[in-house]
Amino acid sequence: MQFELVREVPAKVDLLVEGVTADAVPKDPTVAAAGFEGKEGQSVLLPGRLLVGLGQSNGGVSDDVVRRAAASAARIAARCKHVATTLPPSQALAEGFELGAYQFNKYRSKAKPNRIERVSVVGGGGARAAATLDRGARIAEAVKLARDFVNEPGGSLTAPVFADAIQEIAEQSKLRVKVLDEAAIAKAGYNGLLAVNKGSDNPPRWVELTYQPAGAKASAATVALVGKGITFDSGGLSIKPSDGMIGMKGDMGGAAAIVGALSAAKDLGVKVRVRAFIPITDNMLGGDAQRVGDIIRYKNGTTVEVLNTDAEGRLILADGLIAASREKPAAIIDLATLTGAQVVALGKKVAAVLGNHDGWTEQVRNAGNAAGEPIWPLPLWKGYRRDLDSTVADMKNIGNRWAGTIVAALFLEEFVPDGQPWAHLDIAGPAWADNDDAEVSAGGTGFGVRTILELLRTYKRP
Repeated sequence: MQFELVREVPAKVDLLVEGVTADAVPKDPTVAAAGFEGKEGQSVLLPGRLLVGLGQSNGGVSDDVVRRAAASAARIAARCKHVATTLPPSQALAEGFELGAYQFNKYRSKAKPNRIERVSVVGGGGARAAATLDRGARIAEAVKLARDFVNEPGGSLTAPVFADAIQEIAEQSKLRVKVLDEAAIAKAGYNGLLAVNKGSDNPPRWVELTYQPAGAKASAATVALVGKGITFDSGGLSIKPSDGMIGMKGDMGGAAAIVGALSAAKDLGVKVRVRAFIPITDNMLGGDAQRVGDIIRYKNGTTVEVLNTDAEGRLILADGLIAASREKPAAIIDLATLTGAQVVALGKKVAAVLGNHDGWTEQVRNAGNAAGEPIWPLPLWKGYRRDLDSTVADMKNIGNRWAGTIVAALFLEEFVPDGQPWAHLDIAGPAWADNDDAEVSAGGTGFGVRTILELLRTYKRP
């Protein structure tokens, strides 16, 4: 999709998209008859014109409102090739049009792709406005990459296939990449990953990515990212019911978000050095799958009794946190579709953040909210730690039925050294959508990509 700044509406344009606030609704009988009042989410299609509601202006229109309006317009104008708009030129505008036009058509026999090729932004603007539009379009491309990964069937996107795809993207994006096969994973001592993989016919992979900004020294302050890469989650021997497996091809949404974000790091001029650790496997129930009661001994010496094989994400994230911590980064953030409890607590649109450093978790939350990906903090309350006590190991991998998101984060904290700033982002709800909703498309949403990029853009050492 090409974005251009123009002074006036082009003579030949398929549709003009006009943003309308509630206090500036045209006095038109057709508009009135349609019930259009300029409210957020409203739209009315007229000959050659599409009015999209922006709500009360109150001195300005937020980026979130512009993003949603542009995305809705992109869906309505799906059959148009050239669209003009009076919406303000902004990063949010480009993100909205690109993400609203997104479709995953790889497996459709009669696909009807969105046809928008060109968006003329009316009102002009200088180089800064053009750069803002370019930035929004590039971020959207990164989100779409993550969506494509999440939407790919688990039987197609096995661990080796996912790792090969990441390696190709890394080479294109000027990232350093290291991929470990099963033998190398065993030699490195990533035993949580090996335990989860025991029930699979597909071998695991471990991927490390490094983004080195131009001019930065190798010793520069580093942000470490850890992403859950479960390409399909059956639950293992603690098998999920059939309905519970729907959408489980998306259990690698955290890994996909990291890959998507880092694919755009160089293009967006990210100035922070980044190291990413991505353990990848599916969670299946083959003849030698890990059993309930098995004990994992981790590289840092911690032992874990597995009492629920469906609580597998934390088992592989533990390896990632150990590896990230050994490099003593300035800060760590892990992203994972980790707990159903997160969805119960905050629903399908808001992620949860927990961590051991208030300043760092606040940076993560602020980045998400600024990027249009809402995040809400939950307490890492130490009183629940005893729920993880085991009678035969250092701890077990589940607590009781209560406070599941907090207990899972407390489990992960055990693999982060004291004094190491760390935040855990549970994206189980917003990583997957059942229906289209403005810039969010049904299926994989790519949640986390915009948050990571905004976090890296605004990063301050905690």
